[in-house]
Amino acid sequence: MATRQFKTTDPDLAVLYEKLAETSLQPLWELSGLLTAQPVVRGVPYRWAGKELRELGARAGELVPVDRGGDRRVLACCNPGLDGAPYAVSTLWAAVQYLRGFEVAPAHRHTPAALRFIVEGEGVWTLVDSDPLHMSTGDLVLTPSWTFHEHHNPTAAPMIWMDVLDLPVVAALDAVFFEEGPSEDADRATMRQSSSEAWFGGGPGLVPVGGPDLPAHRSPLLAYRWADTERALEAQLAVRADGHARMRYSDPVRGGDVMPTMRCEMERLRPGTMTASVRQTGGQVTCVLHGTGRITVGSGEQAQVFSVEPGDIVAIPSWAPRSVIADTELDLFTTSDAPVLEALGLFRVETVTGAKA
Repeated sequence: MATRQFKTTDPDLAVLYEKLAETSLQPLWELSGLLTAQPVVRGVPYRWAGKELRELGARAGELVPVDRGGDRRVLACCNPGLDGAPYAVSTLWAAVQYLRGFEVAPAHRHTPAALRFIVEGEGVWTLVDSDPLHMSTGDLVLTPSWTFHEHHNPTAAPMIWMDVLDLPVVAALDAVFFEEGPSEDADRATMRQSSSEAWFGGGPGLVPVGGPDLPAHRSPLLAYRWADTERALEAQLAVRADGHARMRYSDPVRGGDVMPTMRCEMERLRPGTMTASVRQTGGQVTCVLHGTGRITVGSGEQAQVFSVEPGDIVAIPSWAPRSVIADTELDLFTTSDAPVLEALGLFRVETVTGAKA
């Protein structure tokens, strides 16, 4: 594609502009919109209804074999503001994956990191570098960058879950690599407890002495169980007066985020609780685990108010204010790219309004 040639009525300047275009250069004095007072964000607030995701996932299960689409049956959330790109926000891929009873998804690995958040059901196993991880409602399961991972469902019941990947970030850095696994079939191994949990899931303040080497740049614990998360939420609510608990999943040994590119958080709101309206740089994807309520994204005439229920996925673009009102007790799981922005010194967070009772 040829470099744009700027126009002018000055003949000498016109010659310069022609030469600049021929040599793939552009004059800064003719450019605009590069430096803006606030982020110019193409993604828009959007909600994918859990009911529709379940129905369409099941229909895809009837029509599409699992060996299509990289051995995965996945429906990617496509933000209407991103010109058809299969991304929920500009920096995060979010999707639902559907696995029918007794199906398998063979191993592969890729440099984009992934996580699985299970909204409902149980029975499917994910193996990460041969470590079997059982998945059930409310669990967070990690698939770190360049780890082989595969799924198998030993039960007759289908299962659907949310995947989130840092694919847009890795693609923007021209660092996407993909490799098929050593076998065409999935490993059907199961264990009472995964190796990662046996070593690193001992509980708050407990880390192994000795043991396997710690993996670089990410948590050695690959599964965060809902029972532990809920217990922490309830403990925090017991000492708070505002009815809003918020927890961050972290590396149990070194602290910090579970992966270098994605932050994972869970929050619980008591019925009638309303959060402050807060905005931050970087995209966010929120998934409803339990309860109903309203999530407002944006401000003024551009604000979108989404009534939400279990299974809904909500896109929150960078620097868009977000607030929540709980109609019933409401549990929300949120992934963001905050670790990337923090590492680059670009993370900002701002409370727009205070919380109201």
